[in-house]
Amino acid sequence: MFDVWKNVLAELEQVVPHTAYVTFFTKTKLISASGGIVQIGVPNVFIMRQLQQKYNKEVSGALKKNGVAFNEIEYVVVSSNKVKRKGGREVTDGEVKTASVVTKKLSQPERTAVKAFGTGLNPSYTLDSFVVGSNNELAVSIARNVVEHPGEKCNPYFLYGGPGLGKTHLVQAIGNEIVKRYPDMKVLYTPTNHFFSEFIEMIKKNKGDAFSQKYRKLDVLIIDDFQQMIKKDRSQEEFFNIFNDLYQENKQIIVTSDRLPDQIATLDERLASRLTWGGAIDLQMPTFEDRCAILRSMADYKGFEIEDEAIAYIAENVKTNIRDLEGQLARLMAIAELRGRTPLEIINDSSDGGVVVGQKAGGVVPPSKVINEVAKAYNISADELTSKSRVAQIKTARQVAMYFMTEELGLSLNKVAQEVGVKDHTTVMHGRDKVKNDMRMDFGLRERISEIRERLYA
Repeated sequence: MFDVWKNVLAELEQVVPHTAYVTFFTKTKLISASGGIVQIGVPNVFIMRQLQQKYNKEVSGALKKNGVAFNEIEYVVVSSNKVKRKGGREVTDGEVKTASVVTKKLSQPERTAVKAFGTGLNPSYTLDSFVVGSNNELAVSIARNVVEHPGEKCNPYFLYGGPGLGKTHLVQAIGNEIVKRYPDMKVLYTPTNHFFSEFIEMIKKNKGDAFSQKYRKLDVLIIDDFQQMIKKDRSQEEFFNIFNDLYQENKQIIVTSDRLPDQIATLDERLASRLTWGGAIDLQMPTFEDRCAILRSMADYKGFEIEDEAIAYIAENVKTNIRDLEGQLARLMAIAELRGRTPLEIINDSSDGGVVVGQKAGGVVPPSKVINEVAKAYNISADELTSKSRVAQIKTARQVAMYFMTEELGLSLNKVAQEVGVKDHTTVMHGRDKVKNDMRMDFGLRERISEIRERLYA
């Protein structure tokens, strides 16, 4: 009888998003089917809630298609009594309970020795520790070219992306790698506000020439958070001249910002144009798989022992940025260590799960909230968004809502069509794909979507 579950899973794999199937269904099993009740075993409370709230209809349909008669479905948490540890070995509950600290930290791996004196670089930022995913692979690929040929390829290297996506890590990693490969090169990393503070201080001391010479002697200049550029004619002119001199001598210039230069209102047009001579490289929001990989890399680097299910839980619930992922991972590990329990045990305990992530444990953003937040962002009403209107702004907002419901909430295409009031799933596919394609070059759209996402998960 239980072989039928394999057929049910095969059916589910066809009707739910691939990411959802891998995350929520691959570790389930059929416990019993009698008395009109089907009992399905799941590995933890988080997955149980997801199946109850999001995929119960799909499970019910798959069971009926395979000839299973029932009146009710029950999801039951079935403990494996084992916790996976590094090296593939499994540890029983008895061993876990006798351990003095379940989530003890291992010694941190040796970091690459980088001489950071005078560079402003943090030696812990390396290319090896930067997790490459679909959201940043182009940026990393070009970064490696910059390391191989500083000043020759992609100069300036302008890196764009929202807060907490790893811009500072990547550009400092470039600087550290250049210092390691070319020890004679003069490399300097400085945030934009430090640059201007130093310039003002040097002017007060009548040492403006010394300031200029310091920067003109550099082989690599890394400027971070360029969106903080202040509308000061003299300081902008100074940076403009330094930029030109370094560029003319094929010295590498690296700049980060949370927006494109032409979107920085206080920036001189000439400077804005020069900053993108080498093109603008962007960091996008990490996908679910990317977030899992980032969390696993963070955990391994810090010596945390954490189950894959716990990693998936954080990745599913934290969709804002990498900085928030790191913060929630650290918070979970601290709670687990304090209470002498595994991270997954903390998550599965309903009294603790809610404090692990910013949302309620197992919380799901309802479609209505997506509609309201998107409508607000486009200055229209929720009724207009779900209407038949073909006005450009309303149509775009409707497509953005489709994007969020399919990509973020994992809703089926037919369900999304019902929520936004369009004809069928093909319209949803077109709208979702159009938003995904437009985001590649439309940085204004990407910034608006980032703002909506932050409000959704606030």
